[in-house]
Amino acid sequence: MRHPLDIVAMFAALWLLASMMLDALTPKELTAIMIGVAIGPAIVITAVFYYLRCPRTDFAVIFAALWLISDIAIAFVSSKELPHFLIVLGFVPALLIGSVMHWHRFQNRHERLPAPSVKRG
Repeated sequence: MRHPLDIVAMFAALWLLASMMLDALTPKELTAIMIGVAIGPAIVITAVFYYLRCPRTDFAVIFAALWLISDIAIAFVSSKELPHFLIVLGFVPALLIGSVMHWHRFQNRHERLPAPSVKRG
């Protein structure tokens, strides 16, 4: 069973870790506090969906969208232009999840029912 305090501790640790890692990768003008404020809402929303036991696929799509939104928020907060690899890093989860979902759909195409045919009468 997922206890709310465990979820809070887990996502707070992930928030702090992500803020510090992004602080090391971004320009010096962008501090860990500014990054923490930019990614904070996404972490809270992700934690709420985790607590509500959102289905795994939906949770992954929500996470990818929130990660991209956080990347855009960091770009807005930054006074200098972000390195190009950080902009690409925002798209990586969405591309990865989209690729996995497309691959599963490709693998399971034979299990889907054929389209109904129109009978002429």
